[in-house]
Amino acid sequence: MSVKNSYTTSDYLEWNTMINLIQRLYRDGNYRMSLLLGCGSFFGLRISDILTLTWAMLLDGDKFTIEEKKTKKRREIKINKNFQKHIKDCYDALGIIDMSEKCFVSQKNTVYSIQRINVLLKDIKASYGLKIGHFSTHSMRKTFGRKVVEQAGPNSEMALIKLSELFNHSSVAITKIYLGIRQEELLETYDLLSF
Repeated sequence: MSVKNSYTTSDYLEWNTMINLIQRLYRDGNYRMSLLLGCGSFFGLRISDILTLTWAMLLDGDKFTIEEKKTKKRREIKINKNFQKHIKDCYDALGIIDMSEKCFVSQKNTVYSIQRINVLLKDIKASYGLKIGHFSTHSMRKTFGRKVVEQAGPNSEMALIKLSELFNHSSVAITKIYLGIRQEELLETYDLLSF
């Protein structure tokens, strides 16, 4: 939780760092957090929507549909084929028997709160020595967005248009600001000067 009147924003992890973290958490037996970070990074959903996911949604096909809590808009998500294997591995490792069970339940058998997940992410940042400023639930969504833009290469403007729609932003400019791209572009202006 932030201090009143302070400015906080989440940062993103480089894609390879995020994938490495997801794999390390799995190897260390932290299956739910491995899956949570994977879902956030591969689906680009807000944490409030991730927490609604059930095993059936993730395992009964290659896509699922949700109604986003914040926007009340219906959104279809396609599950990356390679990531689907990771979902199944987590499911098996956890010994889940009820496919209708929510994916992210605590030891108390209740769905994690966003505040609790942020505490866990802070612990993960320290335990795994992550080089990231503010690591929070929003970091996964930003990691997703940054990877999509980077992967697009010369078509990055088209990727930003698609992300703007996926994120339900009112404009591409908002998406750029959200991903920190606008600030980077502005700062590059200083590099144009010679001495």
